[in-house]
Amino acid sequence: MLDLFDTPILPGLASTPDLITSVEEQALIDAIEATDLMPFRFQAWTGKRLTASFGFHYDFETHRVARADPIPDWLEPVRRRAARFAGLEPDALIQILLIRYDPGAGIGWHRDRPIYEHVVGLSLGAPADLPFRRRRADGGFDRATMPLAPRAAYHLSGEARHDWEHSITEMDQPRWSITLRSASTRWRAD
Repeated sequence: MLDLFDTPILPGLASTPDLITSVEEQALIDAIEATDLMPFRFQAWTGKRLTASFGFHYDFETHRVARADPIPDWLEPVRRRAARFAGLEPDALIQILLIRYDPGAGIGWHRDRPIYEHVVGLSLGAPADLPFRRRRADGGFDRATMPLAPRAAYHLSGEARHDWEHSITEMDQPRWSITLRSASTRWRAD
């Protein structure tokens, strides 16, 4: 996402409109709906969003990474396009997370787990905002927001990935997302 002068809103944040077509978007939504989605779990808390992980899965109860089901063939075209957009090899994107946001679902402030490096997201269905915040020395926050249009993709790396938190405010319409992540050089799969 660029400002009026073609400067990224945050260093390390990139976006592209229409990574996929509207026909591909509907096919992906249908495929996500046909997937065995489960409520998101964070320790003893159950979230309103439904998820499925492929490749690897982070268990928030044990704080460990575990292998998940292999990445299905129907996600490979998205993986290739996301990798091309982010300047990565497709095989570098080792984890794919599918999320369905029903009305009332969102994600609180967070940074992706440190086992992951690059984060590429594809937004499907209803538009949303991707707010960012970074704590300042005076206790306040620097803030920025990137709109997420349907079919648009974003890439978090560097400062945007490591120094800023992000969230998704509660949705009032259904929305789906596909998040792809690469492994950090500090983590190795067993």
